Amino acid sequence: MQRLDRLFRALKHQNYRLYFSGQIISLVGTWMQTVALSWLVYRLTGSAMLLGLVAFVSQIPSFLFAPITGVVADKFNRHRIILCTQTLAMAQALILAILVLFGRIEVWHIIALSAFLGIVNAFDMPARQSFVIEIVERKEDLANAIALNSSIFNSARLIGPSVAGIFIAAFGEGICFLLNALSYLAVIAALLAMKINRKPADTLAHKKPGSGFKEGLAYVFGFTPIKYILMLLALGSLLGMPYTVLMPVFVKGVLKGGPRTLGFLMGCSGAGALCAALLLAWRKHVPGPERNIPLFSGLFGLGLMAFSFSRVLAVSAICIAAASFGLISQMASSNTVIQTVVDDDKRGRVMALYSLAFMGMAPFGSLLAGWLASRIGAPWTIFLSGSVVLCGAVVFKSKAGEISSRVRTVYRNLGLLDREATAFGEAGGL
Repeated sequence: MQRLDRLFRALKHQNYRLYFSGQIISLVGTWMQTVALSWLVYRLTGSAMLLGLVAFVSQIPSFLFAPITGVVADKFNRHRIILCTQTLAMAQALILAILVLFGRIEVWHIIALSAFLGIVNAFDMPARQSFVIEIVERKEDLANAIALNSSIFNSARLIGPSVAGIFIAAFGEGICFLLNALSYLAVIAALLAMKINRKPADTLAHKKPGSGFKEGLAYVFGFTPIKYILMLLALGSLLGMPYTVLMPVFVKGVLKGGPRTLGFLMGCSGAGALCAALLLAWRKHVPGPERNIPLFSGLFGLGLMAFSFSRVLAVSAICIAAASFGLISQMASSNTVIQTVVDDDKRGRVMALYSLAFMGMAPFGSLLAGWLASRIGAPWTIFLSGSVVLCGAVVFKSKAGEISSRVRTVYRNLGLLDREATAFGEAGGL
């Protein structure tokens, strides 16, 4: 029982418990839509380039709107921002479902609706990432909350694609979009049930969005740990993450499979990611995750390289699970370090830059991957992606000593190292 309490300790906070329960349902629908949309595009066009284009328009808003989304998250009520973005995302899924179910869908509809959702997500992600600190009062539980966020995201990633593969084969893509729209009701209900006591963020009240963004940018590039963590995330997003865009091409062209095969592989990817999230949630103390970031990034790169050579479904499943384990471990560890050491008055802007690194680079990577795959094939494109990610991990490792030293100084100033030592002693060294 004590071990379970340790694994789920962030759930002791009522607002986080509500958030957690709403997300479990909503994210399953999100992953169903992700898989259904990629299959729909490839079914309608047969083009790897258009797969990359749809991914590009859905992700580029995170890049274009970065100068204002973080300022908005710091200046305005994050709870209300998330309520608004979730409602708009539900409307997007419902429109997509209606168009598909009534046989009116065209490629330009998909592109326009993907761009709209991208704008919504550009405002949602910094607010959502910054919101965690408001619903988890104890900073010692922040790492656990972030890891549990990853666990529900990847539990949904395990369930959603598998269910989507079955539903696409049986009923078509439209039902997946409809179920996603309905799933948003759970998270909206959870948000409405929360009681948030948030102090007004008046530090940006008289500043223009551009000046606030520049201040956040200067802060990031002046603080070594956050700077290098975001640079490694940006590299993985640009040249590693686009493997997901090429999955339908790889499944159909290399493994000779259909939507169920795609759902199975995406489910295996989710299983590896879920294992990573649960392992991180098990960590008892905050300090330490920065030391493992290059290891996790290297595993991500090696997993992609191995996956690119596989021509057997079982081997592909193992490789993609390993790659996802590395990716989510890197992402959650990076998020934990940043959220712990960042100044509270700059949290929204830093998390906007986090979104820019993790999501804003992805659209360019998606276009590049789609273009490259059309010329040298999906397997070689994925291999090159993994190679570059591995090289980035090696470079980050060379800076690990400096990064760890700066981070531990912040931990010491926050009293987290003292609390860690006390908790360690009370637990008898466990």
